Amino acid sequence: MRKPISENIKTWAQEIGFSDIGFSNITHLEKQSDHLKQWLNKNFHGEMSYMENHFEKRTNPAKLVDGAKTVISVLLNYYPEKKQSANTYKISKYAYGKDYHYVLKDKLHKLLEQIQLEFPETTGRAFVDSAPVMDKAWAVKAGLGWQAKNSNVISRKFGSFVFIGELIIDLDLSSEIPDRQDMKNYCGNCTRCIDACPTNALTPYTVDARKCISYLTIEKKGDLPSNMQGKWSNWIFGCDICQDVCPWNSKLTPHNEKDFIISDLLQNMNKADWQNMDKAFFKKTFKNTALERTKFEGLKRNIEFLNNKKMVVK
Repeated sequence: MRKPISENIKTWAQEIGFSDIGFSNITHLEKQSDHLKQWLNKNFHGEMSYMENHFEKRTNPAKLVDGAKTVISVLLNYYPEKKQSANTYKISKYAYGKDYHYVLKDKLHKLLEQIQLEFPETTGRAFVDSAPVMDKAWAVKAGLGWQAKNSNVISRKFGSFVFIGELIIDLDLSSEIPDRQDMKNYCGNCTRCIDACPTNALTPYTVDARKCISYLTIEKKGDLPSNMQGKWSNWIFGCDICQDVCPWNSKLTPHNEKDFIISDLLQNMNKADWQNMDKAFFKKTFKNTALERTKFEGLKRNIEFLNNKKMVVK
């Protein structure tokens, strides 16, 4: 009996280094589309105007890839064994190593190439955050986890410290994909993430980005809102508070991806190192990392904001 195609793809994904993989038939995300409209109408996206663009493509991947039949969703664990030193300025764990866009895209392209070796007529595209694809919705639909009250996807095995990526391909796997494979929501009555958020950015299953530390330290341009002064401690790029308090993240297995390992230099940087950092040091130290997104000026702004000082750029 011939082995299912999806099983072969799972084996290849494991060999490439993905933590988990799942499959979904192409469909219009009607429920998620309504939720996104409500979120945008409330201006919860702040200055992220790109979230308003390509709405139809965002909710229907058939408009992204001609003849698309299948969404392959992947997870990649990034929970670190080594973390930053205590009592320093903090960056989100996802930014410890090489920019995940590069790492995931490379692995996804390898997976697509392997699929095309076996099925040469297959075409498709790889997506990692950089196109209008609802990553979390597809991961949930593929049975890889559930969308939690802090809006992150939680895997029972890997928690929420996971990157999500997709291959959208025209290979038809509908006969191998169950109609429904959504995982049960295991948040229960727990509200630790909501209770722990120092800026009250969370309501169940929704984030008001305008209050979110991650948004403010990365996406927000210009001056930071004065009413946020003193409401968060030491976060200068991203924030992990709502993930760190989650019970599903209490006993995680660290990743084994060499590109995500924190450098000794970053691990041991103290507050004075961050405060005295100049542009040359920033460019050398954080080349090809997620910190490039906020740029040197943005990072200095965040540090000065925490210290209630006017930004001085060297």
